[in-house]
Amino acid sequence: MSSVSGDSGAGTSGAARARTYGTYEVFRDPFGIPHLRACDALGLAYAQGRVTAFDRAWQLEVERHRAQGSSASFLGADCVPWDRFARQARIADTARRCHEALDPGTAAWVGAYVDGVNDGLAAGAARDERFARTALAPAPWEPWVPLAVWTATHILFAGFATKLWRERVAGALGEEAVTLFATDGPGTAGSNGWLVPGDRTASGAAIIAGDPHRFIEDPGVYQQIRLSCPEYDVLGLAVPGVPGLPHFGHTGAAAWAITNAMADYQDLYAEQLRGSGSAVEALGPCGTWEPVHRHTETITVAGGADVEVEVLETARGPVVVHGGTGPSGGAHRADPAGAAPAAGIAPRSQTLSLRYPPRVRRDLGFAALPALLRARTVADIDRALDGWAEPVNVVHAADSEGGLLHRVAGAVPLRDRANGLRPVPARDPRYAWQGWAQTPAEPVRGFAVMANARGIAAPLGVEFAPPHRADRIRELLGAGANWSPRAMADVHGDTRLASAEPLLALLPPLGELSPAAASLRARLLAWDRHMAADSADATVFSAFRSATVRRLAADPVFADLAGAPTGPEVFHPWLHLVPRVGYALEGLLTTSLLPQLDRAAHVRAALEETAAACAPDVPWGQVHRLAPWSALPDAQAQWPGLGGDHDCVNASSSVPGVTDLTSRASAARYVWDLARREDSLWAVPLGADGVTGTPHHRDQLPLWARCELVPVVTDWARLTKESI
Repeated sequence: MSSVSGDSGAGTSGAARARTYGTYEVFRDPFGIPHLRACDALGLAYAQGRVTAFDRAWQLEVERHRAQGSSASFLGADCVPWDRFARQARIADTARRCHEALDPGTAAWVGAYVDGVNDGLAAGAARDERFARTALAPAPWEPWVPLAVWTATHILFAGFATKLWRERVAGALGEEAVTLFATDGPGTAGSNGWLVPGDRTASGAAIIAGDPHRFIEDPGVYQQIRLSCPEYDVLGLAVPGVPGLPHFGHTGAAAWAITNAMADYQDLYAEQLRGSGSAVEALGPCGTWEPVHRHTETITVAGGADVEVEVLETARGPVVVHGGTGPSGGAHRADPAGAAPAAGIAPRSQTLSLRYPPRVRRDLGFAALPALLRARTVADIDRALDGWAEPVNVVHAADSEGGLLHRVAGAVPLRDRANGLRPVPARDPRYAWQGWAQTPAEPVRGFAVMANARGIAAPLGVEFAPPHRADRIRELLGAGANWSPRAMADVHGDTRLASAEPLLALLPPLGELSPAAASLRARLLAWDRHMAADSADATVFSAFRSATVRRLAADPVFADLAGAPTGPEVFHPWLHLVPRVGYALEGLLTTSLLPQLDRAAHVRAALEETAAACAPDVPWGQVHRLAPWSALPDAQAQWPGLGGDHDCVNASSSVPGVTDLTSRASAARYVWDLARREDSLWAVPLGADGVTGTPHHRDQLPLWARCELVPVVTDWARLTKESI
């Protein structure tokens, strides 16, 4: 082993620290995936941080700056909306508070990771020309930065901005329509997961498989890695910038995986403020005026002028939407003349504060992370997750002794049901938080499936994904027996689109069609409903669906929702009408809430439009291409075409009515075998290395695009030792 010392991890004082973590080794498999071996847990955390910084220095620094609200300083003015939100939501300050509250053992473990990052950043940055191109110099991480990266990554995960959309819907279509567009929308993150008990597998031991759906990023949001020391030997998917394996891991004796529970655990409060200068007050419960924290911060903008940001925080939380004229020029008004809002709900023009559990509890649940690495049984995993906080997840776990676990983990406040629907008035005590909900669990009977649909987490949420993915996974699993890890690729890659049925069901009754439209109708009805990459019928269906979406969105009934979004730009993805109609199409075609909407007329017109336009008769994969997010997009990149769509198990999401391109898909795929860990499989969209042009930057991309999986290697003799 090489002897390594962790020098210069920056602390909260900014003073250099020196700490020795002993020795560690780095091995790589044929795909460049790091396997780390150290003398103890702290040395291993240090090694994880240092190797991650070497492999992904650019990604780490982008995430640190985003968490601190300083990304515009090297990426330019396009990043100002996010930076403003990050500062107003007080992401970095929340991370500092949560770090201060960590127990000493967890704090030391996180600190070791940060020391490793700091010791690896210079070498990592030297590998990546993007630092020179943007004149970005890596800076030492402070101990709380991993918590800030985690918070920034997940603060919009639960989609509290949907409450802004529901507010618009209620104003335009009435209170009864507030959840009319309920669906798995473009601003949320979903996942598939399934647990096959041992009585349904060839080995007699359980298999856990699935895939998290997120916006695909370059470099990828998940990092394949193995962490080994005398205390444990765990492999799984890490989040770069965060120690351990928070979401997906296999210890050899036990394994776990998660999906988004679709729980609602963040609230928006309509605030009424008064005062001037720094003396600002908010009208709190029972008519009491309360002090408001206020200060200003400056966003440095590369190539542009600095931007001043006003940061306000009431007793509920940070103000993330500023309404009215502001404290310096009058009162932020939550309602006209201070009148009570109708039905106890806040009106449309508002100043809104955000209340979210980590800021209230000063806890992200990070103590669960080292505990998960030590898990040997599902009982160990269950105990570790009792302390989890955010995001709220549905968990599958299994162990080699036959133990199974299906539960929800995370912090969900107890409060009035109205809090989950829309912004609520801060001054009404009815909407205050009243403690924390008990997270449900249930026994595993047959296959356990989690796909963001209404189910085990139903008491904790408002909107869930349609049941199509979950139903299809159960159907596929039920059709077979003696399941093996390799066979799971057939489930991952399934492309049947059940949500097409309500639209296609409107075609047979249509009369007086042109010959071209009648021919198109016959073709669509004969289609097998699979969004396969090689299917031209899928392409034609998508064109017809998009035409239907655009025509529905243009109907006068939605006129008051059609305007451009207002307010903070970071929330605009939740507030555009056409994507909302596209994702809610199935419900809008079947709801009784809009009797004035002539669906048949719109569908007929869309069919004629598609037929007249001669929709491209090309394979779906030719138009349904990957379009990942990157802080500095690679204009020369050639991205593959994909099968699937947002309601397929292979959930590569287009935006109906807007584009056939996909930026949201499986951010990783995994199969955890509890019989033999070495028979497990995994894949990520790009590769293990975060540096463009290196051999392992995109070597998994063609396999991932075909829903193929990469073997997990556990034999140290089959790995290549790296000089460090």
